[in-house]
Amino acid sequence: MDEPVTVSGEDSGASEHASDGRRNFTRYMIGGLCLVLFLALTGVGYVQVEERRGGGIRPFVSADNKKCIDCHTAKDVGVGVINDWKVSRHAPKGIGCVECHRAEHGDADAYDHEGFLISTLVTPKDCMRCHDREAKEFGKSHHAKAAQFTGSLDNFLGNVVEGPEVVTTGCAGCHGSVVKVLDKGKLHPATWPNSGIGRVNPDGSKGTCSACHARHSFSVAQARQPESCGRCHMGPDHPQIEAYYESKHGVLYEANKEKMKLAEPAEKWRPGKNYLYPTCATCHMGATGSQEVTHDVGDRISWTLRPVVSTRLENFEDRRKAMRQVCASCHSEQIVERFFISMDQGINLYNDKFGKPAKEAMDKLTAMKKITPTPYDEKIEWVFYELWHHEGRRARHGLSKMAPDYVHWQGFYEVAKSFYTKFLPLVRDLSPQVAEELLRNEGHRWIERGMSKEDISQMLEFYDKEMQGKRGGS
Repeated sequence: MDEPVTVSGEDSGASEHASDGRRNFTRYMIGGLCLVLFLALTGVGYVQVEERRGGGIRPFVSADNKKCIDCHTAKDVGVGVINDWKVSRHAPKGIGCVECHRAEHGDADAYDHEGFLISTLVTPKDCMRCHDREAKEFGKSHHAKAAQFTGSLDNFLGNVVEGPEVVTTGCAGCHGSVVKVLDKGKLHPATWPNSGIGRVNPDGSKGTCSACHARHSFSVAQARQPESCGRCHMGPDHPQIEAYYESKHGVLYEANKEKMKLAEPAEKWRPGKNYLYPTCATCHMGATGSQEVTHDVGDRISWTLRPVVSTRLENFEDRRKAMRQVCASCHSEQIVERFFISMDQGINLYNDKFGKPAKEAMDKLTAMKKITPTPYDEKIEWVFYELWHHEGRRARHGLSKMAPDYVHWQGFYEVAKSFYTKFLPLVRDLSPQVAEELLRNEGHRWIERGMSKEDISQMLEFYDKEMQGKRGGS
C-alpha cells in the first residue's frame, strides 16, 4: 500500500507562488486583450465618425506614392489634387497615385514619368480592379453610350451649324469625347481634359467614374447630391434639375440637407429608413429594402423622354416595378399608383396630340420633297426641332418630376403655342393637304371650325371620358 504524500511547508509555498503567478499572468492577458479591443473599437468609431464628416482620417502613404507627393509638393504642382485625395476613402487604404495611374507596356497613352510607367487617364477598366460590379453595371448603362450622340442631329447642330469648337466643351463636356492620343502618351487638346460620362478611352472602355465621383476625393456624398446630376441634366431641352427643385421632393431636400447622411455606406442610406428626402441618386440608383445600389441609371426608367415620340423601354414592367418599390419606401401604394397614372396619361397626350402628328407631317413633307435633305436649312426644321427637343421634353420631364410649372407654362403651353402659331402655318404654306390631314386629330378640331360653348363643353366631356377610360385601364 502506497504511503501518503506529504508536502513540506517550503514546497507548499512554492506551489502557491506559482499559482499566483499564473493568475496574475491571466489577468494581464485579459487586461491586455481588453485594451487592444478598446483601442480597436475606438479606432473604428473614429474612422466612422470621420468618414461621416466627409474624410479627415490619416492617409496611408506608400514609399512610391510618397515620391509623387514630395515631388509635386516641392514643385507646387497639383497640390490641390493631393489634398483632395487625402480626404478620400482611398487614402487610408493606401490607394494612391501609382495604384490608379499605373499603366501597362503597350497601352496607347502610357508614358514614363519619374521612373514610373503611368497614364493620365484613369478609366473604368482601371477602377474595376476593385469595383468590378459597379463598372460592369455602368458599362451597360445609357450613360456609357453617351458619346454616341456624335451621329445624331444634336451633334450636327453643334459641330456643323454652330462650329466644331463648340463641341469640345459644349457637347463633349457632358456626353464625352473619343480621346485621341498623340506622341508619347500626350492627349489631343480637343479631346482632353474631358470628364464627359460617355467618354471613349484609349483602352477601349467607355465612360468615366469621375463624371459623378469627381477626382480625387471620389466622394459618394458628392455623387448623391442633385447638383452632380444637374451639371448635365439641365437647360431648355432636359431640365431635370430645375424641375426637381420645383417639385416637393426638391423643396424638402433643400430644406433638410443636413439630415441627409449623404456620406453613409449604401446599407445605411435607405429612403424612408435612414433619410426621407430623395435625390436623383435615391430613385435612379440607391439601395432600398429590397434593391441593391445600381450604377445603371436606366434600370428603373420605364419611358424614354428624349425622342420626338416617347416610347416604353424594353422590360417596361420590370423597370416600373423597380421604381414603384423605391417610391413605396416613403409613400402609400395609392399615391404611387396615381402618380404613374398621371405621368403616363400626360406622356400619351403629348405623343398623340403633338409628337406623332408633327413627326408624320415632317415625314410627308420630306417624302414630297417640300423639305430639302439638309438639316436646319429651313425655318420649319428649327421650329419642329424646338417643338419636341426643347418644349416637348420640358413638358415630359415636368410630368416625371411632378413639377407643375414645367408641365404647364414651360411645357405644354409652349408646345401648343409653337404647334399652332409656328409649325402649323409653315406646314400649310408647304402643303395645305398635309395640314388638313394633321388637323384630323381629335385634339385639334377646335382650330378649324371654331368653338361655341356647346363645342367646348363637348370637347371637355370627350377628354374627361378619355381620361376616365385610361384610369380604368391602368
